[in-house]
Amino acid sequence: ISKRVAIGQMIAGAEESIEFSGFYDDDCTFGRLNIGQFKCFTLEPRNLDNIQGKSCIAEGVYHYKFRESAKNGRVLELQHVEFRQDIQMHAGNFVYDTDGCICPGDGIKHIDKDDIPDVTNSVATMSIILAKAGPEGKIRIYS
Repeated sequence: ISKRVAIGQMIAGAEESIEFSGFYDDDCTFGRLNIGQFKCFTLEPRNLDNIQGKSCIAEGVYHYKFRESAKNGRVLELQHVEFRQDIQMHAGNFVYDTDGCICPGDGIKHIDKDDIPDVTNSVATMSIILAKAGPEGKIRIYS
């Protein structure tokens, strides 16, 4: 099963987008995010039918905006996710960092002692995404 995310914003009448394609695994959901020439990976929990804090984000179109989170710093927060709240794209390397959110990184490898792959350099990758995405827009998650 594949999963895609597109983030769009309107700037002077032209839409810029971030594209994300990925796959579900038994333990997590990985994705590939592209913003122009910039490319990175994403990590979410596995698909558990949109359970708050435990599942990857359900397919759909959501508005997003930048927000300062006490826990995660500057984040891209998705608005009006059905049955969910505080859904964000934020820095985090491990599936247990996701809390039902999306964590970006520049690579995928095992960096802790469990058997679940992780994303690398998430803080730096999130900084690039925040610099390239607009402060608000739409995100579309689809297969």
